[in-house]
Amino acid sequence: MTPAPRPPHQPSVGAFGLARRARSVLRRVPVWAWRALMHSLGPGERKRFNAEPVTGVNYLHDLDFVGDGIRAHRLDVITPAGGATEHSGPLPVYVYFHGGGWTSGDKAALTKYCASQAAGGMVAVNVNYRRAPRFHMAHVLQDANAALAWVREHIADYGGDPARIVLGGDSAGGQIAALLTAASFRPELAGHYALTPATPGSSLRGLVQHCSVVDFSVFFDKGFVLSLDFVRMLLPRVAGRHGRRRVAELRAAAAVLSPIEWLDARFPPVFVTTSERDFFHTANLNFIERLRAHGVPVDTLIYGWDAANTEHTWQQDSRHPESQEVYRRLHAFVRRVAGA
Repeated sequence: MTPAPRPPHQPSVGAFGLARRARSVLRRVPVWAWRALMHSLGPGERKRFNAEPVTGVNYLHDLDFVGDGIRAHRLDVITPAGGATEHSGPLPVYVYFHGGGWTSGDKAALTKYCASQAAGGMVAVNVNYRRAPRFHMAHVLQDANAALAWVREHIADYGGDPARIVLGGDSAGGQIAALLTAASFRPELAGHYALTPATPGSSLRGLVQHCSVVDFSVFFDKGFVLSLDFVRMLLPRVAGRHGRRRVAELRAAAAVLSPIEWLDARFPPVFVTTSERDFFHTANLNFIERLRAHGVPVDTLIYGWDAANTEHTWQQDSRHPESQEVYRRLHAFVRRVAGA
C-alpha cells in the first residue's frame, strides 16, 4: 500500500513528533520507549527552551517545599522586577507543573516559560514532583498538594497573594493541575488519594491547560499512540492486568485519574490551548465541552493542522509566534480571573 502523503509544513521532530512517526512501527508506544526518548531529548530541550533568558524578573531556584532535600521536592519562584511594590500590592500566583508522561521531565525546561508569565505581572512557581513508574498518582498529587501548602505559607514573602492562585500545566502536568483542582472541590476524590487540600477552593481562581491529559478515555481508543501501561503504572492496584475483561476494569478504574470525570459548576474558569497536531486534541475538546455543560467559563486557543509550530506542548518553546500568542492570552486570562 502506498503511504499517504505527509501534511505540508511539517515541523521539526520533537518528542511527540517522533512518537507520531513511531505509530507506523508500533501499535502503541510503550512506557520504556517513551522514557528512553525523553531521556535522550531532555538535555537539548532544556537548552533550547531556555535560550536568551527573560530579563526584568528575579529567579529563586530549588527551594525545598518538603524539607527532605530531594530534587523532586524543589520549586522555583520567579517574580517581576520590583515585585508587589511596583504593582501596588500582592500579585496573583501562577503555580505550574511540567509534563513528561508522569515518568520524565523537569522544571528546568520550563524556566523561560515561567519567567515569561512572571514578566506578565504574576509570581510564577515552577514545581517538580516524584515520578512514575516508581511512584504512583497518589504520590504525585501529594507532592503537588505539598507545593500548594508551601505557597499558601510562604508566597507572601515573595510578593504573591496566596488567596489568588491559578494552577497550570502541560500534558501530564496539566492533568496534575486539573485533578488537584478537582480534589479541592470534590471531597470524595480528595479522600481517594488521602489528600487534605492545602488551599481552599475559593483561592483557586483559574486553571490553565496546555495540551493536557484531561480525558483518559482516549487511551482506550483504537490507534491511540500511547500504551495502556501509562494508565496501569499510575494505578498500582490494577498494574499488570491484561486481557479484554481487565481492560474494561482498567477503564473503570481510570476514572480517578481523569479530570473530566470530576467537573462541576464549582470549577474555576479554565484556559485551554491545544491544536490538531496534539495527541490529546480530542481529550481537550471533550474537556471544553464538558466544562461548558457545567456552566464553567472557558477560554480556548485551538490551532489547526496548518499551524506547523503546534506539536504537543509547543507552548514551552517561546520562539514560536503561536507560543507568544498563548502567553498574551494567558496574561489576559490571569488578569481577568485573579485581578492582576
